[in-house]
Amino acid sequence: MPLIPMRTLLDHAAENNYGVAALNVNNMEQIQAILEAAQETDSPVIIQASRGAREYTNDNYLRHLMLAAAELNPKIPIVMHQDHGNSPATCLSAVENGFTSVMMDGSLSEDGKTPNNYEQNVKVTKEVVAAAHARGISVEGEIGCLGGIEDGHGAGLSEEQAKEHLTDPAQAEQFVADTGVDALAVAIGTSHGAYKFAKKPTGDVLRMDVIEKIHKRLPNCHIVMHGSSSLPQELREIINEFGGDLKPAYGVPVEEIQRGIKYGVRKINVDTDSRLAMTGAIRKIFVQKPSEFDPRKYLGPARDAMKEVCKARMIAFGQAGWAGKVPTTTCKQMVDFYMKKK
Repeated sequence: MPLIPMRTLLDHAAENNYGVAALNVNNMEQIQAILEAAQETDSPVIIQASRGAREYTNDNYLRHLMLAAAELNPKIPIVMHQDHGNSPATCLSAVENGFTSVMMDGSLSEDGKTPNNYEQNVKVTKEVVAAAHARGISVEGEIGCLGGIEDGHGAGLSEEQAKEHLTDPAQAEQFVADTGVDALAVAIGTSHGAYKFAKKPTGDVLRMDVIEKIHKRLPNCHIVMHGSSSLPQELREIINEFGGDLKPAYGVPVEEIQRGIKYGVRKINVDTDSRLAMTGAIRKIFVQKPSEFDPRKYLGPARDAMKEVCKARMIAFGQAGWAGKVPTTTCKQMVDFYMKKK
């Protein structure tokens, strides 16, 4: 099965009331972990790479790894997504390198740190939509700003500051009309990275009600939750047990994500949970077997640990069991879809 556009998968998810974990990758082992989890749960997947990941891995390596994943897993629908593109140039370079979906994060300026104004956000997002849709590539946009920083991208907002940059539902409705994006990332108080909330989040910091209001205005819009790792305490404890120093923190509870799925959330970004799982497994090997020097002996267990996290999210979000039922629409076929919408 060829790599598919994200719009096809999210449309199917909306029709069948499930969400899809969008899992970040930087290397071969992470891609393998995701596909092994997908095979074991019969799940379609969104595999995404940030600008930092593309720089670390190199687009040529990444493209061929993704093509290998599709070749080796012909029954699994796979979306290859650019996460947090900071400019039209970044997004279009992703398109040239085989990505089937891109995110133009115009909520921030091109430096990836400074909050942008609405007009400029619309301008750059609309530019990407026009160029990407002409090739059948899906586009995700963002309105509002998240807290924290991931791969050098993010305004670095604190938990309190993030409350001041929540998505305005009326503006979200206007943004979708102005840009024609396929999916909309919204700010509801979440943050990137390993320190999202100082205590278990309640409704005053994790504003799920904002999602409900947006869904009411945009019932057919695919909503995206960024910064949605759950930061399982057991993973943090493993890291700290074997020499780590992670301070206490809380993530987004899975049950809150499931609530969001009922109100139009279709794509859920998960990265930190994977990193925690892999890091804990590697630290454990290094402590328990200090003479070990074969990378396969610690990257293998790291891959297995990430796979278990991926499986848990795929099952919790409801995407398990749907792989064989997602339409095998190609990007070329999506060109006609977008042309008819004009």
